[in-house]
Amino acid sequence: MPDLSGIVKAYDIRGVVGEQLDAALVRDFGAAFALLIKPEAPSVVIGHDMRDSSPALAAAFADGVTSHGLDVVSIGLASTDQLYFASGSLNLPGAMFTASHNPAKYNGIKMCRAGAAPVGQDTGLAEIRDTVEQGVPEFEGRRGSVSERDVLRDYAAYLRGLVDLTRSRPLKVVVDAGNGMGGYTVPTVFDGLPIDVVPMYFELDGNFPNHEANPLDPKNIVDLQAKVREVGADAGLAFDGDADRCFVVDERGEPVSPSAITALVAVRELAKEPGGTVIHNLITSKGVPEIVAEHGGKPVRTRVGHSFIKAEMARTEAIFGGEHSAHYYFRDFWRADTGMLAALHVLAALGEQDGPLSALTQDFSRYAASGEINSTVDDQVARMLAVKDAYTGKSGVQIDELDGLTVQLPGGAWFNLRPSNTEPLLRLNVEAADRAAVEALTGEVLALVRG
Repeated sequence: MPDLSGIVKAYDIRGVVGEQLDAALVRDFGAAFALLIKPEAPSVVIGHDMRDSSPALAAAFADGVTSHGLDVVSIGLASTDQLYFASGSLNLPGAMFTASHNPAKYNGIKMCRAGAAPVGQDTGLAEIRDTVEQGVPEFEGRRGSVSERDVLRDYAAYLRGLVDLTRSRPLKVVVDAGNGMGGYTVPTVFDGLPIDVVPMYFELDGNFPNHEANPLDPKNIVDLQAKVREVGADAGLAFDGDADRCFVVDERGEPVSPSAITALVAVRELAKEPGGTVIHNLITSKGVPEIVAEHGGKPVRTRVGHSFIKAEMARTEAIFGGEHSAHYYFRDFWRADTGMLAALHVLAALGEQDGPLSALTQDFSRYAASGEINSTVDDQVARMLAVKDAYTGKSGVQIDELDGLTVQLPGGAWFNLRPSNTEPLLRLNVEAADRAAVEALTGEVLALVRG
């Protein structure tokens, strides 16, 4: 019996191609997925990114699905949110082949049920793993068929129908696709809009020859920042490898925090539906729930991770949700995450007024933050307990353990310390009134974490 714990993660399957992931194993995953969703749907929609290994692995998965009697609708090259669009609009379960921003040797599978509902450990992924580890049973009935469908233009039209850019002034926007799927989707989505796109690294290349396709790492947006300043652009956008996340820089080339983008988009969504609920995870800036409440909305706090966000959105009927990692979720997009739709909101907000993006986003950026700081530790539990003990009982300190350890300090500063699920790391996020306060608190906590 194979042990798949190394590649079956909390929300997806991911591993090194040829070592942990090959066509035979992926075929079994496809068959196990078919067994899981067979009572719900007659077909599965499958998309893949630009990695060299993706087409063959997608074909192997399709072979597994059809071997158990279900049909496959192949949409070919796609961003992850394009796959979610196909799953939602066709009301079919889906599978996306991508390893997002991971290096070229990796690949993976993100799966969803009909309507882009997530498949995670508690919603089918553990069952899929068990089926493959125990051996997928053979099926003797009719084999399914494979058809092809191009949904790119429909995806673009749907997004543009959700955000009105017809009133926007002309904008010059630099877009860094990182050789990922943004280079495939952006030209179609932005076609005909009053936006002059300055493309960077639009050539599809899963080897990522220019930089890692992870815009949350500051070193990966240096080229974008320089180009924005060089051409005098109004804004810059950076997409990750599968183009479901989008990072924004202003006209000065300065990063705009995902929390500020969450607040900006939330205000726009609340203008359409006053009193609506907005989800934010617990390491998003506290400015987000403040701004949501000030605009008549209902902020709801949740754990980090898309399965928690989507579940809470469904429970509360939330109109929007945002995470510090630049994942943005929309009720009007089947509660799935789409960086492209968030980008269109930002550009619409910018284009509807005359000021620069830095001035527009300043109102949504109330506090200073550390960003996520990782520390390798020998004993996650012991180091977490040491930090908790250091702050327990102090006057005015509030502690909760919804997701790791969150400590609220007198005066408004706070930090969250969370263990990684896959590595011997503790992840620290700190927020305070200004940079000096952030640095002081960060140093204080890291001294406890690192001994």
